Amino acid sequence: MANASTTPHDLNCLTIDELEAHAAKIMDKQTRDYYNEGADSGSTLRENLDAFKKYRIRPRVLRDVSRIDTSANIFGHKNSIPLGVAPTAMQCLAHEDGELATARACKKMNVVMGLSSFATTTLEDVAEASGDNPNVLQLYLFESRDHSRKLIQRAKKAGYKAVFLTVDTPILGRRNLEIRNQFKLPKHFKIANFSQDAENEGERQQEEQGRPQAQRRSSAGYLDGDNRVQPSGPITFHTHAANPTLSWETDIEWLKKECGPNMQVWVKGIATAEDALLAIEHGVDGIVVSNHGGRQLNGAMATLDALPDVVAAVQKKIPVHVDGGIRHGTDVFKALALGADFVWIGRPVLWGLAYKGQEGVELCLRLLADEFKLCMGLAGTIKIKDISKDYLVKMDRSGFVSRL
Repeated sequence: MANASTTPHDLNCLTIDELEAHAAKIMDKQTRDYYNEGADSGSTLRENLDAFKKYRIRPRVLRDVSRIDTSANIFGHKNSIPLGVAPTAMQCLAHEDGELATARACKKMNVVMGLSSFATTTLEDVAEASGDNPNVLQLYLFESRDHSRKLIQRAKKAGYKAVFLTVDTPILGRRNLEIRNQFKLPKHFKIANFSQDAENEGERQQEEQGRPQAQRRSSAGYLDGDNRVQPSGPITFHTHAANPTLSWETDIEWLKKECGPNMQVWVKGIATAEDALLAIEHGVDGIVVSNHGGRQLNGAMATLDALPDVVAAVQKKIPVHVDGGIRHGTDVFKALALGADFVWIGRPVLWGLAYKGQEGVELCLRLLADEFKLCMGLAGTIKIKDISKDYLVKMDRSGFVSRL
């Protein structure tokens, strides 16, 4: 990891909030709205942020904090901080280098990277840019498993450490700005991991239906009486990502067989103790407490609020990670104090990417790393294993403090 103490400050951007402001001026409206919007009124998106304000840190003093170790082990890798870059789609919308810039920044900063299935760069190219730095693949398990099977096999061959199965999208949430803007990926970009499948499907449609290339269509799945008709046509997010047929009983075991033995299977989108226990029962390797960045069920719990019940249910049998609302190093500290083993960030990375490409992503990660290390020292901790709920109190609406 680059030595933060010798890296000059960007005097125009000293916080993640300032990074967001810079990115907002640079991104076009469609991209800005797509990245930043939450579902419906956006209340869950806001509550993801506000949840961190409910907690205050209880610092301990007169402890030797001259040697602070912020590292965390993940997938057999010593990560520089207990934070990873979450999988976010279509990063070339933010910057022409897209996911490659993010991968190079993660490698330089020694931070694990998640890649979206709907990336604008192939998983192989991202793996090459990452070198020895670990990657995980976010997966939408399609109704047509052959598409997912091909993607999994490619990820295994490319050395990805895990699949993060997104489980909170049986139906796509309502995103009003996306609807109003009639969001579509610009024609000069492509959903890189499925571009060959799209070409093959288009050719098949032409042969079977005599349909001109310009009229190729993708269709979402639907019920025809008692029969389920699967999505068809070239793979797109809006027609293929949602899968209302997924279930614990039929899909997790299949996924474990496809991924094993070299790739772990995690579930991303757990928000309750009940589902955490089912995850353990069905043998997943880890959990990400997530509400899809507030983009799915508006009115759902903030992820930080959901975290303690999940942690209590899991009882350290498998790792518990969390994403959503992290904008400062103290947020990372609070999440770990509430029992998370690791955190993931999404939008701040996109803002960094829009701001200055690879350099902007490095800046994003450096800001959070510096803030987290400072928080650890001022709180009286020197290793992440020292961080516990003893370092937090919770504020109620009346301003009264309670110990955890």
